[in-house]
Amino acid sequence: MKLIILSLFSIFATTFAQGPTLVLLDNQVIKETHSIFFKSLQDRGYTLTFKIADDASLVLSRYGEYLYKNLIIFAPTVEEFGGNLNVEIITQFVDEGGNVLVAGSSVTGDVLRELASECGFEVDDEGAFVIDHLNYDITDEGQHTKLVVSSENLIDAPVIVGPKKGIAPMLYQGTGILTDVENPLVLPLLTADSTAYSFNPDQPIKEYPHAVGRDTVLIAGLQARNNARVVFSGSLAFFSDEFFTAATQKAQGGESSMKSGNEDVAITISQWVFKEHGQLRVRSVKHHKEGEKEAPKDYTIMDDVVYTIEIDILEKGQWKPFTAKDIQLEFVRIDPFVRTTLKRNPSGQYEAKFKIPDVYGVYQFKVDYDRVGYTRLFSTTQVSVRPLQHTQYERFITSAYPYYTGAFSMMLGVFVFSFVFLHLKDDDKKSKSE
Repeated sequence: MKLIILSLFSIFATTFAQGPTLVLLDNQVIKETHSIFFKSLQDRGYTLTFKIADDASLVLSRYGEYLYKNLIIFAPTVEEFGGNLNVEIITQFVDEGGNVLVAGSSVTGDVLRELASECGFEVDDEGAFVIDHLNYDITDEGQHTKLVVSSENLIDAPVIVGPKKGIAPMLYQGTGILTDVENPLVLPLLTADSTAYSFNPDQPIKEYPHAVGRDTVLIAGLQARNNARVVFSGSLAFFSDEFFTAATQKAQGGESSMKSGNEDVAITISQWVFKEHGQLRVRSVKHHKEGEKEAPKDYTIMDDVVYTIEIDILEKGQWKPFTAKDIQLEFVRIDPFVRTTLKRNPSGQYEAKFKIPDVYGVYQFKVDYDRVGYTRLFSTTQVSVRPLQHTQYERFITSAYPYYTGAFSMMLGVFVFSFVFLHLKDDDKKSKSE
């Protein structure tokens, strides 16, 4: 009986952790054509609420509280959202920590283009497809828009897309996306091959295509500074049952597969965008003088300090100790005075030992861990560092011996001079009296 209760509690906790998710569709048919993807979400504990994108009853929040934790928009052709939903409200939803997954197509509407622009992406013009005359599937209808994309084109971040080795070639049919390479928050999750370009296949090419080669992004991601995540795919078909179960074969020869890698990549990306992967937290922070256990009221210059921090990562709904070799600690007073790499001890804590600089003031223990695919980990602890008290200085400093010698020799010289001066004065008086 206890085991049954614990199992039910575990299932309920997982469901609650994933949170309710609003799914906006162009039409109810998409719910059937993309059933495998939606079922994978429901199996992982998501509560999906399906609505048409222009439904007049759409609302994300009520009485200042958001009704949903995540938002999925599989409505490429929508021109205007229904209810009180618009780009500004979705942007505010992201600003307050919400996660968004968007899938467009060659007929992506203006409202999704505006939303993409707010997130740092630029979607190609309406009617444009990503075209590749060398890497298209044998089932392509002649315009070479149904592409076979290798797993080598995925971003080198297993926490986002999983290990690239072993992923079968993927099918892609949709428009191209451009990203700002100078924006550190934007990530090209999947790019086209160097022979691809984005253009309208029904029009002659009289001007340079909007996106060419590997600059043509197929799926783009954004991790905001507040750790909210957004993924924008230029292809709604990428998440479809048809592409999930289809075989792949390049028309020009090359690798083939009995089943595409779309399902594996789509599910892994959804796990990342909804923060099932790559979410870090600080469990505890401790610091003290070496040889002690409790943190002092303040430190003294040149003290030996021990700093420890425990970091967890969310894996399969459970927080587990995080393992890394590149976490650094800075001891900062305006600028870092000490920068050192934390070492993981057998207990799972990250530890650093160092000597406080010979400069007093207000300092911070700062850990700022920002890596691709992981939520930013930022921890600061403020401490005071005071100078030595007058009772803490050494009575005699070796380097000052020359000064001590000079002082005592001067005192001795004054004494000798005074003695000689007084003695000679008395002798003069005696000689005159005689």
